[in-house]
Amino acid sequence: MAKENEIVKVASASFQPLESIENLILVIRGKQVMLDIDLARLYGVETKRLNEQVKRNIERFPEDFMFQLSKEEAESSRSQFATLNEDGELSRSQFATLNGRGHNIKHLPYAFTENGVAMLSSVLRSQQAINVNIQIMRAFNAMRHFIGSHAQVFQRIEVLERTQLSLVAFKEETNRNFEEVFRRLDDNSENPEKGIFYDGQIFDAYTFINERIREAKKRIVLIDNYVDDSVLTMLDKRNKGVDAVVYTKNISRQLSLDFEKHNAQYSPIEVKQFDRAHDRFLCIDDTVYLIGASLKDLGKKWFGFVKLEQPTDELLSKM
Repeated sequence: MAKENEIVKVASASFQPLESIENLILVIRGKQVMLDIDLARLYGVETKRLNEQVKRNIERFPEDFMFQLSKEEAESSRSQFATLNEDGELSRSQFATLNGRGHNIKHLPYAFTENGVAMLSSVLRSQQAINVNIQIMRAFNAMRHFIGSHAQVFQRIEVLERTQLSLVAFKEETNRNFEEVFRRLDDNSENPEKGIFYDGQIFDAYTFINERIREAKKRIVLIDNYVDDSVLTMLDKRNKGVDAVVYTKNISRQLSLDFEKHNAQYSPIEVKQFDRAHDRFLCIDDTVYLIGASLKDLGKKWFGFVKLEQPTDELLSKM
């Protein structure tokens, strides 16, 4: 009959290569641990008997030595769990017994930290447990050395993963914002007050500005240091009787000629020199938009827009 501090062996567990034991070390709750089923196989005992012996000496196993996995941890970590098959080779563990429908886990594994594994040798009190624990301690040390040697690599991977998740979330949020922007444009229910256009959204940005131009009832004022004849074509989409003025930093001979030829055929657009503005502003009647890109370059690079609170007259009074 077995003594209280002894447990019956179910098999003679041969020594395993260090690499095999390293593959049994998992990371759960941010800690390196081994599962009871894998430890029992290494010690050559039944998992149930191992856990019974631990419970008899539970005062030796505080939470930082041993803890039981939750159902969620067991389900999500199932692909990590490995045991030794009859030939001593690694194979995926059937660590949990499932019911007939395969949903409910009847046994939630216990996880032992490095300190918990070390304590097991004193609880099991067998030469095999001592010998196996020496191998396991070496495996933990090897894993710790590996992680320490590659800490920067793991940190970079973590940063890249967080960055990727942030970009995905940002893109999804932006797509939702633009869907709402263009829904309102289609409904003519409300003018968008701010947004971002990305590189490649040339037609979307072009359509957005043209819609603003068509909304003008009295006047359009454009402050843009980089203007060419394509801007004249866009301003020609304004309604009849709407005045248009362009303020730009430099009026070259070519630009002056473009305006002259345009005004000889179409409703005139006035051009004036103004070199005190860094940003671009599009004034539609009494509404002022701050535009992050010149109208001739819409959609070539990322740019944003925002509707300002200052009315057009206040802006023009500073010029």
